Amino acid sequence: MMIFKAFTLWSMWLNLAHLSIGGLRNYKFDVEYMIQKPDCIEEIVMGINGQFPGPTIRAHVGDILHIAVTNKLFTEGTVIHWHGIRQNGTPWADGTASISQCAITPGETFHYRFTVDKAGTYFYHGHYGMQRAAGLYGSLIVDLAEGKKEAFHYDGEFNLLLSDWWHKTTNEQEVGLSSIPFRWVNDPKSLLINGRGQYNCSMAAHLIKTTLPQCKFELGEECAPHILQVDPNKTYRIRIASTTSLVSLHFAIANHKMMVVEADGNYVQPFSTDIIHIHSGESYSVLITTNQDPNKNYWISVGVTGRETTPQAFTILNYKNIPNSLFPTSPPPFTSCFGGYNLTKAFTHKILALKGTPPPPHYYNRRLLLLNTENLVDGCDKYAINNISLVLPSTPYLGAIKYKINGAFDQNPPPDNFSADYDIFNPPLNPNSKSGNGVYTFELNHVVDVILQNANSLNEKNISEIHPWHLHGHDFWVLGYGDGKFEQGDERKFNLKNPPLRNTAVIFSYGWTALRFKADNPGVWAFHCHIEPHLQMGMGVVFAEGVERVESIPGDAIRCGFTRNIAMNKKHN
Repeated sequence: MMIFKAFTLWSMWLNLAHLSIGGLRNYKFDVEYMIQKPDCIEEIVMGINGQFPGPTIRAHVGDILHIAVTNKLFTEGTVIHWHGIRQNGTPWADGTASISQCAITPGETFHYRFTVDKAGTYFYHGHYGMQRAAGLYGSLIVDLAEGKKEAFHYDGEFNLLLSDWWHKTTNEQEVGLSSIPFRWVNDPKSLLINGRGQYNCSMAAHLIKTTLPQCKFELGEECAPHILQVDPNKTYRIRIASTTSLVSLHFAIANHKMMVVEADGNYVQPFSTDIIHIHSGESYSVLITTNQDPNKNYWISVGVTGRETTPQAFTILNYKNIPNSLFPTSPPPFTSCFGGYNLTKAFTHKILALKGTPPPPHYYNRRLLLLNTENLVDGCDKYAINNISLVLPSTPYLGAIKYKINGAFDQNPPPDNFSADYDIFNPPLNPNSKSGNGVYTFELNHVVDVILQNANSLNEKNISEIHPWHLHGHDFWVLGYGDGKFEQGDERKFNLKNPPLRNTAVIFSYGWTALRFKADNPGVWAFHCHIEPHLQMGMGVVFAEGVERVESIPGDAIRCGFTRNIAMNKKHN
């Protein structure tokens, strides 16, 4: 019953999973489907090197990562995006199909080479179709350079990947999203912590109000939780990242306060909280002190924000004085609907930049107002930004722009704003939209403001989904949030003193979020909702800046579409 020896063996394997030569770290990733039981139900899972989630990558600031990714799926392409890594000088390694590279075809290997230049909690995931929802993800942790020390002390560290899980394939989900009539993916069947969860039962059924039975799995089973084992009176850093396909989550540890110290690879002003509110694409570091009764174990709870159909996920904080097989005797924190989105907003507003973080420029060169709407395109349910639903081209933008290829994508840029009389509080009067693949092009080093505006859903009144937006290739300053429709006077609400630097930010229901970034990274970059079905339905845009300054692009990155001949010439020269 010692659950959780598996956790120790798993961690040891990860430490040996790569070869490190000085500042160069080499990995070999074989992407393939496997049959596993992530939530005790046998399913097809997408994994790496026979492992789900994929191996953890660990490096120091300044290290060069070389990851050779071989596609062993045999029936579909794949790519891997290194979420939060800015890819300065290596935009072709960002891992976005049709944007930075061609998809890796079955049987082929693509070599990602890039430098990690900033410490923090990151992760990687598939960025082709809905492969992240199939399980293609893993952790990427960047430590400070050798000899450097964190500004805060801790005695040990844990790393938690939170995800959601369905009992139907992503292929089935994708087909449903593009069908007439439309078929939504519905809520996940379970939540996973480091790839493990339980379906149709609850570890804490005897302690909470639920119709679910008590879980009866053997604690050594594949779906048994990874236990966090701690010594009394120590401080631990817990890195938490959300790779969810759909849902936003709450995270809590019974009887233990958490001190938030990092968000998306950036240090923040520390603040104490009982609960972490985390959206898809976000990551946090928290510090906990193990100062509770060492003769007890404590629940760690993860629940879905605003939905009750998906049960909570649990694992245990185990004080080593007692067996890790003993379940806590007190009820767990109830996180499924813990205060809803009002508390989520309050938590989000507490995140401010640590002193010493670079401040934002005071003025912008260009502003985009991006309206997020649900629409119909040729009768199919889609999402649109300023009335355009993104459909990616067959030729990667990076190669097409670098080599000035005409006809690879729409040369007309999308609109910078939307109609001033659009009513965000009601379904659209005209539900019809169009698809497109134009690009927003910025002058290199210009400062860009993006105002993300949320609106009502397509059909039902009083429904406005939240959307976590992720920007590739950059961090941005989150200048502020607001309710209702953004007006010019709302600029007075912007925080120019200590706004947090993030790579993912949420827009709440019927609200707006203001972002500012500097277009100082030559390349072509995705900016999109991190909810997998929403991106699949067209909720994204593409940014380009200084592409003429991008050095030679590896031929394997552009060996498709209109850049295929250029790639072949590179190979023969």
